[in-house]
Amino acid sequence: MPDSLVIASTKKRAFAFMIDDIVIALLLFVIFYEQLMTITGHLPTVITKESIEIFKQEMNQFSVNNLLLIITLKILYHTVFIWQNGMTLGKYMMKIKAISLLDGENLTLYKSFLRASLRITSEVVFYLGFLLAFFLPLKQTLHDKLTHCVVIDV
Repeated sequence: MPDSLVIASTKKRAFAFMIDDIVIALLLFVIFYEQLMTITGHLPTVITKESIEIFKQEMNQFSVNNLLLIITLKILYHTVFIWQNGMTLGKYMMKIKAISLLDGENLTLYKSFLRASLRITSEVVFYLGFLLAFFLPLKQTLHDKLTHCVVIDV
């Protein structure tokens, strides 16, 4: 990796993360609009503890029923954008980019897929993989470290 590259700050990465999660949430809302409206349609005009419990149960069942599709969408989003240009929409807005630590180029399709899959794993395990970015000199998360990539300013 050339010395002239500047490692992206954890602050920029955190904002990119939030932007990407908002984009994915909006996509999921569009995809599941009918199902979500059906669930919220069951809410009475007067909210009670019982109606809140029923709503929580329906939302939990919705999440379980659609978990595979939700995970697939997240992995596809991160894989395709990182593979194509090193940037998700969040990274683009924050002017940062994921590149290979080995050659400074965009990640291959395989590495992008592996990085996205490991990223989801870090999310599921209480975001522990993301904490590494605060302690490692290249500010790498677990999914960056395992796929030999780094996030830089562009």
